[in-house]
Amino acid sequence: MAQSRLPMRKIRDVLRLSAAGLSKRQIAASLGIGPTAAGACLRRAREAGISWPLPDDLGNDTLERRLYPAPTAATRDWRSLPDWPAVHRELRRKGVTLQLVWEEYRATHPDGYGRSRFCELYRAWEGRLSPTMRQAHVAGEKLFVDYAGTTIDIFDATTGELRACQLFVAALGASSYTYAEATATQSLPDWIGSHTRAFVFFGGVPAMVVSDNLKSGITKACFYEPAVNRAYAEMAAHYGTAIVPARPRKPRDKAKVEVAVQVATRWIIAKLRNHQFFSLPELNAAIRECLVTLNDRVSRHLGASRRALFDATDRSALKPLPTAPYVYAEWKQCRAGLDYHVEVDGHYYSVPHALLRETLWARITARTIEIFHQGNRVAVHVRSSSNRRHTTVREHMPSSHRRYADWTPERIQRRANEIGPKTSALIEIILRERTHPEQGFRATIGILRHGSNFGHERLEAACGRALDIGARSYTSVTSILKNNLDRQRPATATDGPAIVHSNIRGPRYFH
Repeated sequence: MAQSRLPMRKIRDVLRLSAAGLSKRQIAASLGIGPTAAGACLRRAREAGISWPLPDDLGNDTLERRLYPAPTAATRDWRSLPDWPAVHRELRRKGVTLQLVWEEYRATHPDGYGRSRFCELYRAWEGRLSPTMRQAHVAGEKLFVDYAGTTIDIFDATTGELRACQLFVAALGASSYTYAEATATQSLPDWIGSHTRAFVFFGGVPAMVVSDNLKSGITKACFYEPAVNRAYAEMAAHYGTAIVPARPRKPRDKAKVEVAVQVATRWIIAKLRNHQFFSLPELNAAIRECLVTLNDRVSRHLGASRRALFDATDRSALKPLPTAPYVYAEWKQCRAGLDYHVEVDGHYYSVPHALLRETLWARITARTIEIFHQGNRVAVHVRSSSNRRHTTVREHMPSSHRRYADWTPERIQRRANEIGPKTSALIEIILRERTHPEQGFRATIGILRHGSNFGHERLEAACGRALDIGARSYTSVTSILKNNLDRQRPATATDGPAIVHSNIRGPRYFH
């Protein structure tokens, strides 16, 4: 290992004490340095023709140059200096170590540096890189994603308004190969959609995705146990990757994407600042052109472009894309009501009646509604846009309800017409007022069955009495029949003696 230089202050003290007659050991003990260092300093002074006292005009810079002159071609190390950028790129490959790279170096340069000096020189070269570049990223392991803080405006030619669009940025850890696109919002559909398009752009899937604690993807930002949105986690499971949220207030966890965002801001947002865009596709087309320039730029530190590094490291390490793309779906927690239906966007979908009041999860896509209980799918329906309506599967109904499943409003109304006009009118009102068809069917069928128990004549009278008193339910009609109220004329306002008073005009007033 190379001998470290003494500070110029101590070099001057070494020369001064040596001129005073002290030995190397005495000088070392006095100054707290090693005898070897003291001897090397005195040797260099003799070779440079420097003695104490030093000239007044001899400054520290001049003294250092005379004692430690720059190496010349004759004195420079004759051994072949390794290609450090190439070594750095190789170390990003999975399973490659510095020991292996050194062995390959010595195989081609038998007289080259030993292992210790080789590692020392590489660490010194690596230390001159930026902090982000010094991170050890394995090929195909991590994809860093985030939104840029700066937005890009789109001009709406119809309304004349400017709409701010978000810039999504994704960068691979090993190669820094970058993807960017503009989205209308930072909502969950746009967030997940940007991920799927990024995977297609890279042509593969990384082992994990390191994201910021964006509310769309991370429902609970916690230092130890962050909670990932269920739709976001489902997307990750579809592609066979893992979501690893960055720790709150730990920017170094996602330093790669922080630099990528900074680069994207300079090479995309700043470059397009004087352009006017009228649509999102037009803006993204311009961003793709900027991405080509960005990824093809040769890095001054590594001597290669992002695209070249991607081809050499990340491309082969990425997992293949699934055969089918991910279909966006949202998840909603719901509960089955007493009518064994769950509500999704104003429409009601049936579930097995045994799951009454159970907590369920609805998976919502553009076309389907899937209901899950404890991870098992218990129902699937075609999504409907009809509000306040019901979609019912016969098998979900209890046996007591299934017997009514073949009944229709028309069939019920025909049966009511056969009994009488008052029965028909009551049945029509009940069917019209019920929001749930099955509930209306049960009530009306129950009323019609009273005809076989009490006779059509009494049922017609009971329905007439129910209409008169405004009782429009199965319970009311049953009570009228059981209490023989159908055989009594309901009391009206005209029953009883007439009231005679001077303020009452009487029936002849209007004639």
